[in-house]
Amino acid sequence: MREGHAHVIHRHDYQAPTYWIATVDLTLDLDPAKTLVTSKLAVKRNANQPHGPLVLHGEELTPLRVMIDGEPVSFRQDGNELTIDAPDRDFELVIRNTCCPEKNTALSGLYTSGGGFFTQCEAEGFRRITYFLDRPDVMAVYTVTLRADKTKYPVLLSNGNLLEQGDLDGGKHFAKWHDPFPKPSYLFAVVAADLVAREQRIRTRSGKDHLLQVFVRRGDLDKTEHAMNSLIASIVWDEARFGLPLDLERFMIVGVSDFNMGAMENKGLNIFNTSALLASPATATDADFQRIEAIVAHEYFHNWTGNRVTCRDWFQLSLKEGLTVFRDREFSMDMAGSPSARAVQRIQQVRALRAVQFPEDAGSMAHPVRPDSYVEINNFYTATVYEKGAEVVGLYQTLLGREGFAKGLKLYFERHDGQAVTCDDFAQAMADANPGSQLASQLDLFKRWYSQPGTPRVTARGQYDAESHRYTLRLSQHNGKGELPQLIPVRMGLLGPEGQALPLQWEGELASHGSETVLLLEQTEQAFHFVNVLVEPTPSLLRGFSAPVLLDDGLSDAQLLNLLQHDSDAFNRWEASQRLALNRILGAVRAGQPLVLDAAYLDAMRAVLRHPQLDAAFKAEALRLPEAAYLAEQLQVVDPQAIHTAVEAAWTQIAQALRADWEWAFEAHQVSGGYRPSAEDAGRRALANLALSLLVRASTLSGEPVWPGKAYQRVKDADNMTERFGALAALVSAHAPLADAALAHFHAQFAHDALVIDKWFMLQARAPERDGKVFERVKKLLQHPDFTLKNPNRARSLLVQFCNFNPGAFHRADAGGYVLWADQVAHLDAINPQAASRLARAMDRWATLAEPFRGAAKVALQRLAERSTLSNDVREIVTKALEVA
Repeated sequence: MREGHAHVIHRHDYQAPTYWIATVDLTLDLDPAKTLVTSKLAVKRNANQPHGPLVLHGEELTPLRVMIDGEPVSFRQDGNELTIDAPDRDFELVIRNTCCPEKNTALSGLYTSGGGFFTQCEAEGFRRITYFLDRPDVMAVYTVTLRADKTKYPVLLSNGNLLEQGDLDGGKHFAKWHDPFPKPSYLFAVVAADLVAREQRIRTRSGKDHLLQVFVRRGDLDKTEHAMNSLIASIVWDEARFGLPLDLERFMIVGVSDFNMGAMENKGLNIFNTSALLASPATATDADFQRIEAIVAHEYFHNWTGNRVTCRDWFQLSLKEGLTVFRDREFSMDMAGSPSARAVQRIQQVRALRAVQFPEDAGSMAHPVRPDSYVEINNFYTATVYEKGAEVVGLYQTLLGREGFAKGLKLYFERHDGQAVTCDDFAQAMADANPGSQLASQLDLFKRWYSQPGTPRVTARGQYDAESHRYTLRLSQHNGKGELPQLIPVRMGLLGPEGQALPLQWEGELASHGSETVLLLEQTEQAFHFVNVLVEPTPSLLRGFSAPVLLDDGLSDAQLLNLLQHDSDAFNRWEASQRLALNRILGAVRAGQPLVLDAAYLDAMRAVLRHPQLDAAFKAEALRLPEAAYLAEQLQVVDPQAIHTAVEAAWTQIAQALRADWEWAFEAHQVSGGYRPSAEDAGRRALANLALSLLVRASTLSGEPVWPGKAYQRVKDADNMTERFGALAALVSAHAPLADAALAHFHAQFAHDALVIDKWFMLQARAPERDGKVFERVKKLLQHPDFTLKNPNRARSLLVQFCNFNPGAFHRADAGGYVLWADQVAHLDAINPQAASRLARAMDRWATLAEPFRGAAKVALQRLAERSTLSNDVREIVTKALEVA
């Protein structure tokens, strides 16, 4: 664990290394207590840099010998650096060292899990295996020989193609792998374990044959079919959409239960958290199936956007992550099929963005998509880099169109294949491939999306002149941080009083250009004039969420209802439903009054639920209330308990007032036949689960046993996890009398399945608070025999879900949640700093809290900051949080 003085790294200080490494020949003699690593490096002098010593990175290693061109040389160890007085020329460097995988609880580098060896080298894990120039711009060709006990570790894997394998003396065996493509050390991977594989041979559009393999523990093979199908679909899609083929003889995926991330895109050997890989109808929900498809696609797409072209330095992280999230989103929407299913995908993306990234943009860890400095790079694997980064990549496609974007991506690979580059290189390729475009002419303005933190706020106001039939739309932008204007595309249309789409004709033009256009907001304030607008319009702005901004359009309830009922853009129909709810909840919170939902709002929700043309999946999204985190972002001073009370009141009134409608919805949306994770079936199950949840809530409040009884029976009898877990969630969320019995039954049934038990912990951690019951339950669950801080999935399922995503239960007037948080961050930091830093982020927005929460949160932060043994991962987050006071 890294402790002590925190060194700040700045983007503008980047310098190329004094030496490059052309080839790496690694031999690993694998032993849990003492793995011997022999590294043979072809070191190339960088003539563009002054000569100096070769300084290699290394953590928790024991050096044994260092040789240059076959001769032993002296070296110096200073902390986590090994310094060698190297010659002013090319040379061969051989290093022998040992590491201890079984003591590596940080799960970074080479570690053991379930009796096997696994690696995680992004961002700086390779230095925990051997001494190296562990930075992304040092790209080398790797040959790797693994030696291990054949009985304990029958499967030996590394990147690239298998050259040879065989038996050795003493019951051992070996495998030799070669990756022909230069890669940075963060993409290195090794697996040695007792695994079984699902295999599939395919022939791609280019006519080449490939072997696909998904390796898992024995007993999990039946849960890998969906992952394999997702991988095949990803390979086909990427070659068809962007002309990017699979470039190795084989592509391997390995599942491991102890893993800090969702998955890792190591070249040709992706390592996955089992939560992002294993699925069967009995153990995985529709959301799990959808998540697995997206993550498999994401890691495969990294093969080009991240591996073949990688980052020059870690400040460019969004170059690969934002771009690849965008690509996996496009894939998921294409896989969804229908326009409605695509719209639901977009709604879910934006809901997640608002729940996590918008608060991050406004919190103590706010940073640009391309950060300017960091203490610990692991802390910048953030929603801003990934999700906002993907939104920025989406802006390219909005400005250039699908064809123009594809041309830009093609030029990007032609220029930079095999290189480590920057976000500026990507932007330049997009502009150069589309000369004459708005992007090319305003590239510097566009690139402010990479350099400015915060979420831009767009204000829109319309003025209609009935006499001249002229409509003026005035847009302005600011982000509250004194930043410069950004290039914001606003996709829009105009609706008439009856919901009809109005033709758009610019002032000074002779004809209209259809009923939808994209306005480019380039300045602090701009006005756009439309003529021949024969009726007063309702503006439909930011269609498809065309830019990641906060929009204040000042629309009335009547206008929002018009959009909800008639807008051709499904996203804006959903947005109207969210705005109607948000206005009412925030009105009650700001007034300090109990929330009472009006008949007009309830009638509008009933109309959505009963609408014969709307898809069930869309209805389920439109009828959900805004996330608590998004509600909090609308307030300057946040009282989490007031928000919780208002949201709970809203759900209760929606449940009670629409009782008959929910009964209809539950019965009408049952899915018959065998389980399929299709968008249509998943949508029907989502709406049925929402209906059941609200029926159980209404019944519990009135003391009626029928619907809680039905839910309990469904927990016992459902033939798929989506319905079973939905019924359990309905009981737990309502604090129904049968909830404890259902939880006990569920646990007993799935005690053998760690991923399902993670869901069991998560559900209880996120239950809406009532009289302190959830907080007390979480404290008890910390002592549960199945709970451990050593497994990141289990720690996230309870602690992160409670502290980061259950504000109504976490923020307590007696500061109990904050005390629990500080204690658990400290405990977890001693085991796994990366996991601890995720939990530490629960306090990013503490300074906006109302008293007494604010004062108590500050005390907890100060108490944690006073600990001398904090890792850099956690100390950076806590220090930045306290700086905003």
